[in-house]
Amino acid sequence: MTIRPGADSVLHLWDITVRRGTTLLLDALSWNVDADQRWVILGPNGAGKTTLLQIAAAQMHPTSGRAHVLGERLGAVDMMQLRSRIGLSSAAVASRVPSQETVIDIVVSAGYGVMGRWRERYDEMDFARAGELLEAMGIARLADRLWGTLSEGERKRALAARALMTDPELLLLDEPAAGLDLGGREDLLARLSRLAADPSAPATVLVTHHVEEIPTAFTHLLLLKQGKVVTQGPVAETLTAAALSETFGMTLLLDRRDGRYFAHAN
Repeated sequence: MTIRPGADSVLHLWDITVRRGTTLLLDALSWNVDADQRWVILGPNGAGKTTLLQIAAAQMHPTSGRAHVLGERLGAVDMMQLRSRIGLSSAAVASRVPSQETVIDIVVSAGYGVMGRWRERYDEMDFARAGELLEAMGIARLADRLWGTLSEGERKRALAARALMTDPELLLLDEPAAGLDLGGREDLLARLSRLAADPSAPATVLVTHHVEEIPTAFTHLLLLKQGKVVTQGPVAETLTAAALSETFGMTLLLDRRDGRYFAHAN
């Protein structure tokens, strides 16, 4: 399958490989994301999902191949400047948050690209923007809470709000529903679906292990196994029982109800 960059490409990877010692984390992978697309990366543990997201976030270079993010080729651009145009929510970001930082400060400090308040100056518009994003993620009531007191699910929502603070051109969400209970997961997926359906929202990539965590408004899917693409394209065309079974190495059945997907063993 030939993957070509479109006129509106925000992410274009061509034949990229990531190698650590003798281990291939990504193997000759090609992928293109346009500005109006909302992608889900789905695969088992060790498939290479987090590595792929790190490339997309301009956090690392591929060992070989070409990677263009927001029109810039990795290896020929200031990576720090490029990262300021990308919103990222991940476990690596969460590990850097000071436990005594308030939720509102975690969100607002994204404007300076720092983690935790120090001597930066923010105005009322900054705090208003941060408050709106916390409201959009359903945690406005937690604005003055300390990071160290939050549950895992609350932290995921706070980081999603932070990732949106700078109006990014590319939004990357690494397992945003992990750690949430059933009610919390369903509420967050509904909010992400509303965000994805907004034409002014950035191109979005969401990583998950579970088809049940695919928001209804997401448009495209990349299935990944052992660093290789199993299939990719529009969700309705690529998410099949056969493709899912190949990806996870077992016979799976797939159901669809009201735009949501559910998988179980045969």
